[in-house]
Amino acid sequence: MKLSTKGRYGLRALIDLAQYSGETPVSITSISDRQNISERYLEQLMGMLKRSGLVKSIRGAGGGYILAKEAAEISVGDILRALEGNLEPVNCSGLHPEEGCEAADNCVTKYVWQKINDSINQTVDEIRLDHLVEESRKKCTGNLPIQGNCKN
Repeated sequence: MKLSTKGRYGLRALIDLAQYSGETPVSITSISDRQNISERYLEQLMGMLKRSGLVKSIRGAGGGYILAKEAAEISVGDILRALEGNLEPVNCSGLHPEEGCEAADNCVTKYVWQKINDSINQTVDEIRLDHLVEESRKKCTGNLPIQGNCKN
């Protein structure tokens, strides 16, 4: 499985948002500055994340974005699915009975694809945004900036 820039940059943006929001919204400009991601691209990503119910936008002076849920309630899987869609590395119709694969009953490889899919989903669903924020803070206190997260 190879993630696009949507997934990679979106995850970075949400880690940043979780780190810096708290009670006040975080502007696209500040995320862009810290993460070195274009504002225009961040606006697209935030729109997708908003439609998925992961972030809320606050309008007006001092506006920006906040998490729609607690960071502990948002998994990496939630973020990646919102931005990338299905995380299956192989499009196997044998895994989806409604797609009607003729070889599904005798196909052994679908077992492999299902195990890979299950592993990916379990992994990304177990990692929570609050854990990534904590890991980022540990890296920053050790003076090892990760993707710009140590900037104020």
